[in-house]
Amino acid sequence: MNTQVSERDGVVVISLSGKIMGGPEAGQINEQINNLIDSGKIKIVIDLQNVEWMNSSGLGILIGAITTLKNNGGRMILANVSERIENLLKITKLISVFDIESDVEAAVQAL
Repeated sequence: MNTQVSERDGVVVISLSGKIMGGPEAGQINEQINNLIDSGKIKIVIDLQNVEWMNSSGLGILIGAITTLKNNGGRMILANVSERIENLLKITKLISVFDIESDVEAAVQAL
């Protein structure tokens, strides 16, 4: 998994690519989220456009991120969710946990 961080209109966009499967990646994302919160950045969009595949550990990373943000008064929106990942969220009944927008621009506007 690769991450790229940018900022648009005061909203941090974390673009993920590759396969999200947990392991050391979980700590990396969690650390990034905590660093952003520490610097006052609590509006975050996770762009999943270039994510090829995600397993349950990958979902755990996203759950950890949204929990940390909510506990610190922040908000997170998923953008560019593929049909495959959307189905995974539906099967695990996590679809209602996440705010989802069609693309990054819509997600930034929603925040």
